[in-house]
Amino acid sequence: MGDLHRAEAPLPTLIKLGNPSVPRDLDAVKVATEWLAAFAQFAEQGDIDGVLSLLVNSNFASNLFKPTGKDNPASPADIAVYWRDLLALTWDFRTFEGTEKIKQFLTDRLAGSKLSSFKLRQDTPPQLQTPYPDLAWIQLMFTFETKAGLGSGIVRLVPLPDTAKDSSLCLWRAHSIFTNLDDLKGFPEKVGALRNIEPNHGKWEEARRKEVLFEDKDPTVLIIGGGQSGLGVAVRLKALDVPALVIEKNPRIGDNWRTRYEALCLHDPVWYDHMPGLPFPPSWPVFTPAKKLANWLESYAESMEINVWTSSTVVKATQDAETKAWSVLVKQQNGKERLFKVKHVVLAMGFKGGQGFIPSYPGMDTFKGQILHSLQHDKAKDHTGKKVVVVGSCTSAHDISVDYADHNIDVTMYQRSSTHVISTKKGVKMLMAGLYEENGPPTEVADRISASFPNLFMSGLGYRAAKLIAEADKETLDGLKKVGFRTNTGFKDCGLLLMVWAKAGGYYMDVGGSQYIIDGKIKLKNDSQIQGFTEDGLKFEDGSELPADVVIFCTGLSDSRGGIRKVFGDEVAERTKPVWGLNEEGEINGCWRDLGVEGMWYMMGNLALCRFYSKHVALQIKAIEEGVFGERYSVAG
Repeated sequence: MGDLHRAEAPLPTLIKLGNPSVPRDLDAVKVATEWLAAFAQFAEQGDIDGVLSLLVNSNFASNLFKPTGKDNPASPADIAVYWRDLLALTWDFRTFEGTEKIKQFLTDRLAGSKLSSFKLRQDTPPQLQTPYPDLAWIQLMFTFETKAGLGSGIVRLVPLPDTAKDSSLCLWRAHSIFTNLDDLKGFPEKVGALRNIEPNHGKWEEARRKEVLFEDKDPTVLIIGGGQSGLGVAVRLKALDVPALVIEKNPRIGDNWRTRYEALCLHDPVWYDHMPGLPFPPSWPVFTPAKKLANWLESYAESMEINVWTSSTVVKATQDAETKAWSVLVKQQNGKERLFKVKHVVLAMGFKGGQGFIPSYPGMDTFKGQILHSLQHDKAKDHTGKKVVVVGSCTSAHDISVDYADHNIDVTMYQRSSTHVISTKKGVKMLMAGLYEENGPPTEVADRISASFPNLFMSGLGYRAAKLIAEADKETLDGLKKVGFRTNTGFKDCGLLLMVWAKAGGYYMDVGGSQYIIDGKIKLKNDSQIQGFTEDGLKFEDGSELPADVVIFCTGLSDSRGGIRKVFGDEVAERTKPVWGLNEEGEINGCWRDLGVEGMWYMMGNLALCRFYSKHVALQIKAIEEGVFGERYSVAG
């Protein structure tokens, strides 16, 4: 691989490609049109060898998500080739890497999928892209049909020297293909031209009341949790005419954000955070305060006519062994109980079930002060005049520590392990450039482009982006290093995004907190591990002690199965697959697809992931209900 980092191995660099000569007057539209015409002909005929002839031939295997020590790439000199499919051909989320795996996938699925009606998208014309001086590809977007649905796709063609005829000429072959199920045939979303066109004089309010109460019928889907994930999938289901009810434990929609700590603010920019069907207005701030988001979610639920029961909890849920239907007992604040019989249950209870994790240490029971998880923390002024220790060094830890510092409260951040730090002003802006920014492409286009990059491939782009971002953030990173704050370069040196998908933690998108640490406004301790609590604070393995009146654990959330176990019992919880983290194909575990228990779905993620994948959850449920769902083509074992 020459001077390339291990993470860059999947990149189709020009050197790997044989130093092809890309014409300056290249007609990208002509190349894309000819390639897609050949691809369509082979795909429609079920000609697997023909399809493969249009792709790079490769034995490359990234092995990125295998255990460390076994993660060196195989055949690193080969040009990587990928096919990522979301439901269109597999009814699952799959990434196939290498010619052999793609061939097996096509052998098993191409003929039965009955691909047809390929059309190049004219609103986003093909173009030659050069993200780095040693990378060049033509990106083209297209639509197509399958036996059951309407799909969209994205292909990136890389240039190879035409050694058979003239090495100065280029052969364009697919380095990556992305296929996505957009809609089901015969069951379109009731939006746009399909919206309700009839006038309504005085009947709407009563109709909505009846719809929400479900007095004389049960919903098809019960959604547990009314945050962005639950509301998003409810909107998608409603558009597909699937009756659904959201059960929210809090008194108001948005309380899951409204009751968090006072200083909470989103660190993702507004263009990344739009909700399905109703984007934020153009005057919306780039970074949304939590309480503002809470109010938006409440108004969103009302505007989108989502059926919600607030101040309600799921007491118990059981599944019929034969019919697989769920019996779900819901208790309302007034004490009334309702037993629902539903076909599907969507778990939208927050990340990992929304239960805070506090590690256990000796002496906790004798500590005279207060121990809190960040989920229990409200505002800094609650602890005026106290000594506060914040355990953790990621987003919540920084937000809370800054709030204490701003109120002149003595606060020390205890850093257990290194943190990946990236500024929002420069770093996040660089990551989002070209997709999620002012005057960027439509959100649905940006979402598809983002999803079209397999995580197995993203290591290379992530590594390079992380290097550029580190250079842009050099002053801050050098300042943190000087005061002893430990940083890292992300998951296997690949930066922020794979850190989020693989670990769901260990990072801080800096909105100013780093400077507080550099300036000493937030004290820092990270030179020894916690041994336990004393009556008056924390004691460390090196014998040092740290006095504290309040200890706040910003240590993440518990296993998602804990929330499942509480409602559905041990037997169901043990049958569920792991949730979050990446499998060896680079796909996120458990979310948005088969969870291991029929009729149970897990909906979670940031606002962007919920926006995009909520439709995939809804499409799967609709397909099952209408009898058009195919056989899943899942990872063996």
